[in-house]
Amino acid sequence: MKKVLYILLIFFCTTPSGFAQLKTYTFEEAEKLSKEKPKPIVVFIHTSWCNYCRMMENSTFKNPEIIQLLNENFYFISLDAESRNDIQFNDHTYKFKPKGPNTGVHELATALAEIDSQVVYPAVTILQDDYSVVFQKHSFLNAKELVAILEKTK
Repeated sequence: MKKVLYILLIFFCTTPSGFAQLKTYTFEEAEKLSKEKPKPIVVFIHTSWCNYCRMMENSTFKNPEIIQLLNENFYFISLDAESRNDIQFNDHTYKFKPKGPNTGVHELATALAEIDSQVVYPAVTILQDDYSVVFQKHSFLNAKELVAILEKTK
């Protein structure tokens, strides 16, 4: 029995930080927390059907360095651009806007990721603690690229 406990103890104590999880917040949570402890807010705008969005979710946002940087220095929000839930943020209620029988885009996704009257996915937007946009990128970012961006804006 002692051997099994010893092996389990070694396994859990020597496992790399691969078990670290990215802390995600809602807009409401991030807004409340940023009043208590100001930090920039990183918003990842995506959809369920976007292949590059899924690639970022499965590679970039699973990178241990990205997870550590985001958890320590930012409030991270993952925004599904097709979410139908109302979002209360910065004294405004943002809503889903239908564009057809089964399509549409959330107003907040439009506000944070629009280029030339079109929302582009994936998008990463960084907001300062006053909610002003300090960075926007409308394409896939690998971990190395995102680390450089986060280091500059933290």
